[in-house]
Amino acid sequence: MKREIDYRWRLAELMAARGMHNSTDLSPLLKERGIELSASQVYRLVTQRPERVSLMMIAALCDIFSCGPEDLVTVTATDAKPVKSPPTRTSST
Repeated sequence: MKREIDYRWRLAELMAARGMHNSTDLSPLLKERGIELSASQVYRLVTQRPERVSLMMIAALCDIFSCGPEDLVTVTATDAKPVKSPPTRTSST
């Protein structure tokens, strides 16, 4: 059976829980850990759900927020509903 996989990126929630309300609050903390991103890259990292994130970025964020990867990303997996195919017609020729 096919599985449907989805995830929720929780970086903005972790930031808010620690009183960080602007993406600019995160930039110097990342820079201290050797990750230099432009302001627009940090903004996208905070406000959008990334498709790809490096392990170094995950490690830096975990260090900044004293958390594990499971706190940054919540994964859900469910069985996909089977797609019923329409009945086939046979021609009578």
